[in-house]
Amino acid sequence: MELLALETNPEYINLQTEMIWMQRWVMETQQRLVIIFEGRDTAGKGGAILRFVRFINPRGYRVVALPKPTEVEKGQWYFQRYIKVLPDPGEIVFFDRSWYNRAVVEPVMGFCTDQQYHLFMKQVVSLEKMLVEDGTKIIKFWFSIDVKEQKHRLEERKNDPLKQWKLSTIDLLAQLKWDNYTEHKEMMFKKTGKKHCPWVVIRGNDRDKARLEAMRYVLNALDYPDKGKTGERIKPDKRIVKLKYF
Repeated sequence: MELLALETNPEYINLQTEMIWMQRWVMETQQRLVIIFEGRDTAGKGGAILRFVRFINPRGYRVVALPKPTEVEKGQWYFQRYIKVLPDPGEIVFFDRSWYNRAVVEPVMGFCTDQQYHLFMKQVVSLEKMLVEDGTKIIKFWFSIDVKEQKHRLEERKNDPLKQWKLSTIDLLAQLKWDNYTEHKEMMFKKTGKKHCPWVVIRGNDRDKARLEAMRYVLNALDYPDKGKTGERIKPDKRIVKLKYF
């Protein structure tokens, strides 16, 4: 559903009202909230973020989509450039891809060495545990689509002038490397999904349902004043939302 159509959907409007209340609580109580959006190419990460932030206060959030690292950044500790953009007190940061590039995309595409990959997998759980223990709330989404749906969305990108900017060399290799992506994704779930920071897998073939249920998961996970007073269902649909932790 396009944004203008979505804005006339009572379900979405109610969830956005809840999002405004939740964000006000984050700002007033100086919470630090990280929401990570991961998934295969065309899974709907950016579109979901766009729907999340549509009506909330721009002074209280940032969307972070870091570019390819510079030569200086390549020589730094891998997490350094991400730590720089973590939320300040009273802020929500939405990561459109995150440090988990090194768990899936980079090893699949040959952008990191085996040593760098294994070091990342060794360090990331400890890093996230430290952040959580220090009070940062972290929600990690994986938007899941099947191979046919990805193929359909890649064709959309090729043929739609408004979406062609999204098409990259990595996108064009996504179908060829599907099984390799799957292997690394499952290893990421197994090694980095923990009770203090689980993976939240969203069945994403239906874009609208995926976006709404992801919002519900965030709202349900946080204890903000007036929660649920819109009368809208807050609890996410278990048929669409699954937790992965080991």
